[in-house]
Amino acid sequence: MRILKRKQKQVSRKYEDGKIPIGKEGENRYKFTKTNNIKKLERELKLIQRRLSNIRLNHIHQTTTTIVKTKPSRIVVEDLNVKGMLKNKHLSKAIQEQCFHKFISILEYKSKFNGIEFVKADRFYPSSKTCSCCGVIKKDLKLKDRVFVCPSCNARMDRDKNASINLSRYKKSA
Repeated sequence: MRILKRKQKQVSRKYEDGKIPIGKEGENRYKFTKTNNIKKLERELKLIQRRLSNIRLNHIHQTTTTIVKTKPSRIVVEDLNVKGMLKNKHLSKAIQEQCFHKFISILEYKSKFNGIEFVKADRFYPSSKTCSCCGVIKKDLKLKDRVFVCPSCNARMDRDKNASINLSRYKKSA
């Protein structure tokens, strides 16, 4: 990642050094010349980006293969609102790098190939807000609350574990 940033900065600097103003004075119009050094740097940049993409794809394949090799009877995945998550400036870069759609599509085809039922849970299913013990929905659960405490039965457990139990019980409505 650092190498990628450095190369991008180098290309940007080369373009900035080689720009020639055109048009009337006061206009911000420039002509950019592509030197052989810029072409060489862009080729290197493309190779680095391809390498990173291949590393991500390899990781996705290894992870999905590990999941499918455990031979579950079914796999339930939440249909996440990725577009909405990208609007969060703190999460957007990390989310873009993860390739959620590619992960889910690869997991789906591998599970179907191995005869495992694949279910996409509805985006609005309250998996984190529902108590896995008694079924009560806690409306005021914030993202920063990492421990789920049920208001009616006082059950305490990790928020993600509670959501995974609820997703394992998820029934697809017809």
